[in-house]
Amino acid sequence: MKILVCISHVPDTTSKINFTDGDSKFDTNGVNFVINPNDEFGLTRAMWFKEKQGASVDVVNVGSAQTEPTLRKALAIGADNAIRVDTPATDGFQVAKQLAKVAKEGEYDLIIAGRESIDYNGGMVPGMLAAILDANFVNNCISLEIEGDKATAIREIDGGKETLTASLPLVIGGQKGLVEESDLKIPNMRGIMQARKKPLNVVAAEEVSTQTEAVKFEKPAPKGDVKLVDPENLDELIDLLHNEAKAI
Repeated sequence: MKILVCISHVPDTTSKINFTDGDSKFDTNGVNFVINPNDEFGLTRAMWFKEKQGASVDVVNVGSAQTEPTLRKALAIGADNAIRVDTPATDGFQVAKQLAKVAKEGEYDLIIAGRESIDYNGGMVPGMLAAILDANFVNNCISLEIEGDKATAIREIDGGKETLTASLPLVIGGQKGLVEESDLKIPNMRGIMQARKKPLNVVAAEEVSTQTEAVKFEKPAPKGDVKLVDPENLDELIDLLHNEAKAI
């Protein structure tokens, strides 16, 4: 079984976020980048298929050379090969088209993507990728088993969970639950040394027109001052909640 894991290069959630060019571009200065958490769950599940079923695992990213440390980390975790599509990621459609080209050329049985990336939270890429490939698709996937050319997946739905079966090729949008956080693999020294020798192939991008454009980014408004109310003065508290906070 051939598995392709899509890797997003995203800011660490502890990073301080700023914007440039009139708040139209993300400022990467001083920002630490990591593997998108939803993708990391998927990569760890792919490692399970590699260890238990002898699957081969490739990872792919759409981005510039700055994303290569993230791909190297995926190799250190245990992926066999890495592919970087040499173009900045501009929107979900453009990324899906680039990933589809790699997936078609590699003839993968299973493509694992995160249900969304934590930077822009678009949640569009896995579904569009499956549509372009004409492959089966399961989103919000929290469990996946493969037997031959059949997959059994569990996904979260409103109010519960749904169990599905599908034939390969299959695209999933994974999330926490696909593996538990305690199961996530941390690169060890041996894996880091091996990653330096593993292939990281840079491929030319397909010419794709972007469908969306970021006009402006805006940070949430700062929190207002806190008003302290004497615990004995319930009338003042009720008045503030009703007339100022509009909560009651």
